[in-house]
Amino acid sequence: MSKFKIVLVAPEIPGNTGSIGRTCVALDLELILIKPLAFDIDEKAVRRAGLDYWKYVNLKIYENFEDFLAKESPPLDQMFFFSRFAKKPLFEAEFKKDCYLIFGSETKGLNPDITKSYSDSLVTLPMNSEHIRSLNLSNAATAAAYEALRQIDFK
Repeated sequence: MSKFKIVLVAPEIPGNTGSIGRTCVALDLELILIKPLAFDIDEKAVRRAGLDYWKYVNLKIYENFEDFLAKESPPLDQMFFFSRFAKKPLFEAEFKKDCYLIFGSETKGLNPDITKSYSDSLVTLPMNSEHIRSLNLSNAATAAAYEALRQIDFK
């Protein structure tokens, strides 16, 4: 059983999703993809991309964010929405077993309706340079996953 879940809302770049899938396999995490997806993840497309580990990804796919909420029923205090606009840094979040680390698309981030509805649950990865708008999605998800893992396994 996975320790927590990584959720990608409307991911756009297959390489990022593939790299996050690799992290999920490495850490025995569940990967949740919320449509629309900007790429194909059928067996042929995955094989062509060289994702030989993809068959080991514990994967769920939902039609939209409402479908995800209805079927997963995640407790509010277990959802962490990552946004560059959040005030709370990742290191102040209190991750627990079975929590959800939720990331938006590479170019748009999370839908403003989501960030407004869950403003108290927003967290960010600190960036000290004004020259960078955002971090690569795969890097951000991996950094967040290892911080959550550290907190959950080493409290």
